[in-house]
Amino acid sequence: MANVRDAVNVVITAIMAQKDYLTAVDAKTGDGDHGLNMARGFTAARERLAELPADAPVKDVLHHIGRAFIENVGGAAGPLYGIGFVRASEAVNDKTRLDVHSFEKLFTAGIEAIQRRGRAERGDKTMLDTLIPIRDAFRAENADGKSLRECLEEALNEGRAGAEYTKTIAARRGRAALIGPRSIGIEDPGAMSSLIMFRALCSYLRG
Repeated sequence: MANVRDAVNVVITAIMAQKDYLTAVDAKTGDGDHGLNMARGFTAARERLAELPADAPVKDVLHHIGRAFIENVGGAAGPLYGIGFVRASEAVNDKTRLDVHSFEKLFTAGIEAIQRRGRAERGDKTMLDTLIPIRDAFRAENADGKSLRECLEEALNEGRAGAEYTKTIAARRGRAALIGPRSIGIEDPGAMSSLIMFRALCSYLRG
């Protein structure tokens, strides 16, 4: 059984390592603060999680991460990731374990919350271009007969392709939408931070 707190620490470490990259990418199309905001959110999350028991359930861990982002991070990332994590926490219960079905539930709840808050869809050059393909790999029509490891590998490949796709399209949401076609050729920082987080999670779960 994966330790959720350990998994989160691996994700936090990955984001911290890529903080400068995320900020540099964001500087090309937006405020240039995405890496700093992600680091701020996860620093606050780490402090909150330190107060939880080591075997805290997935539900509690996700809720505290979301609240940390909502309460400590401005820009677009704070409210969007914050509500995504909080709504994901509400989609599960204290007994939820990280399996194919729970991944589909968590991602669906988070994605729907981000879509509502950001009024964005897939193809708008946002984090959704990474998150939706990842989620779809866990849906029954794609996951039936596959192990969690196989679904994780497929989800990671789909998420990587989604993030790469954001280089080919013009932004239609957020600060990057102000430069429209000039954002083509640049990856979306939110899509990349989503990929970095999921890639780190996959690495941990593969052991």
